[in-house]
Amino acid sequence: MIGSLSEIPRLAAEQQRPQRRSLAAVLAPLQELAQTSTYCLTNSLGGSRYGDSSYSLTRFIFDGPSGGGDPIRLGVFAGIHGDEPSGTLALVRFLRSLAQTPELAVGYRIYAYPICNPTGFEDNTRHTRRGKDLNREFWQASEELEVYLLEQELWTHAFHGIISLHSDDTSEGLYGFVNGPDLSKELLEPALWAAEQFLHRNTRLVIDGFRARRGLIDGGYSGILSAPPETKPAPFQLTFETPAHAPLHLQVEATVAALRCILAEYRTIMAIAPNI
Repeated sequence: MIGSLSEIPRLAAEQQRPQRRSLAAVLAPLQELAQTSTYCLTNSLGGSRYGDSSYSLTRFIFDGPSGGGDPIRLGVFAGIHGDEPSGTLALVRFLRSLAQTPELAVGYRIYAYPICNPTGFEDNTRHTRRGKDLNREFWQASEELEVYLLEQELWTHAFHGIISLHSDDTSEGLYGFVNGPDLSKELLEPALWAAEQFLHRNTRLVIDGFRARRGLIDGGYSGILSAPPETKPAPFQLTFETPAHAPLHLQVEATVAALRCILAEYRTIMAIAPNI
């Protein structure tokens, strides 16, 4: 029983307050993997303090078995919007599955960033605790530490491909954005097809305000996580979106299926490219 009418606003506010998540608990399986697997290692890119708490960006590198040449460097980013946990959970599961079947990652060096927005992820909010949407801050001379650290990664590693994982609470199905060379479209289409084993595709002509064709959008917002401007050769760049209101486990399954498909498709394309 509520003690008095004055308690109602407080209780209502507590019910609406975002549920706080444990960063350590989410990343624990990957921390363990880095200690037990010969393929995986981890380190911190740096961090900052908010009040009495400290936060850091954690990078995991999965070095697949040698493919006979220089490894293909992929950057996979999740959790840049803190209220979109599906990408983070999918990336954790994806790396753990690669440790069990490393042949899926032959020739790859995968740089994984499961939680790009630590305070937002902990608070279950889209923005950081400073009120910033990090996915509008890239290559804009941003003062946000997370953006600075990730930009350094994008510069330093010169990825062959960049994959961003998101979920959209306004979409009823799967879709994605592509940027860069036509190769991006050639990878996103089969990735969406693979993910359709678990969730259907958004086939609307307009998605998130952009013209779309069978769930594929060419372009995107300014300031999104992307390769440094004028990078040559340009990497493939794609953003994979799940419908946020779908069951979380199906979003995770769909995303893992998409990531596995991208690895297989890109390897095949690179193998036949010299003969084209």
